[in-house]
Amino acid sequence: MAEVRLKSVNKFYGGAQALHAVSLDIADGEFAVFVGPSGCGKSTLLRTIAGLEDASEGVIEIGGRDVTRLAPSERDVAMVFQSYALYPHMTVRENMDFGMKVNNFPEADRKRRIAEAARILQLEPYLDRKPAHLSGGQRQRVAIGRAIVKEPKVFLFDEPLSNLDAKLRVQMRVELEALHRDLKATMIYVTHDQVEAMTMADKIVVLNAGRIEQVGSPMDLYHRPATEFVAGFIGAPSMNFLEMTAQGGRIVTAGAVLSAAAVDGATRLGIRPEHVVLTRAGAGDVDTTVTLRETLGGDAYLYVRTADGQAMVVRAEGDTPISHGDVVGLSFPTARLHQFGRDGRTLQSGQTA
Repeated sequence: MAEVRLKSVNKFYGGAQALHAVSLDIADGEFAVFVGPSGCGKSTLLRTIAGLEDASEGVIEIGGRDVTRLAPSERDVAMVFQSYALYPHMTVRENMDFGMKVNNFPEADRKRRIAEAARILQLEPYLDRKPAHLSGGQRQRVAIGRAIVKEPKVFLFDEPLSNLDAKLRVQMRVELEALHRDLKATMIYVTHDQVEAMTMADKIVVLNAGRIEQVGSPMDLYHRPATEFVAGFIGAPSMNFLEMTAQGGRIVTAGAVLSAAAVDGATRLGIRPEHVVLTRAGAGDVDTTVTLRETLGGDAYLYVRTADGQAMVVRAEGDTPISHGDVVGLSFPTARLHQFGRDGRTLQSGQTA
């Protein structure tokens, strides 16, 4: 079993606290993704699990064993970094073999592991090439192969795709998902890209200023964010937020009274761009003016502004004949609305259907 359990883990750098009482369970075979903005503590948390950083307080268990004070080499984990960190003078085969050779693995076992990793990662034609003769994606696969041959309990990935171009990132994302299915291994993956998190994860851990903001499946976080921070971070483009008040128990926003009931204490209203319904002017809940249009082929994103100056983004069909300066109506389906309190906590989330 390769479950990972964190119990009240704190990390201090002098007087600065980077991790605040982080408690988390990651099941055996689960693909967990740590996501959040730069400086939120996600890489620090990953490095603490790996043993590259010491936990100031708390307990880290891997496979039921307390590894809090063990060296990285004793934790039975393998880490893939943002940089490929390959030896340029060695072939692909030699790069994957090096760690095992240093640790005196039997030669037959080393050959078996390299052959299996090369098969899984489709690196067999490149085993005798050096890194300089490989593409970026192939180099990253070699770095992953170097982790696979260790046959660890847990794989740790620290933003491994951030150096690749957009097309290659998508390709490698698909390959990593397939790798997880094939190996059925526990994987922990760090990224600032919420699209990677949504597409790859069994479980997403959203971090904010060294604290866990919410843990859940991708669609749990999408439909039922616990806070305004999570609601704004998960989803692309991010959720629209509007100032709101209550009038006769109804939501009032952008000068309009909606049919939806206001929740006591709610001060902000949220709705995702894909859930806003585009109508002709005067036919929706509010009228808005288009300030920018982005066309992406099948989709178009309309950046609009309400009469009281609040900005929103609306997803529309790519061939929608609307452009800069047009006035359009917007409707807000009650089942898609989220209401937030002054403290940023979610008071009510829309339904999932």
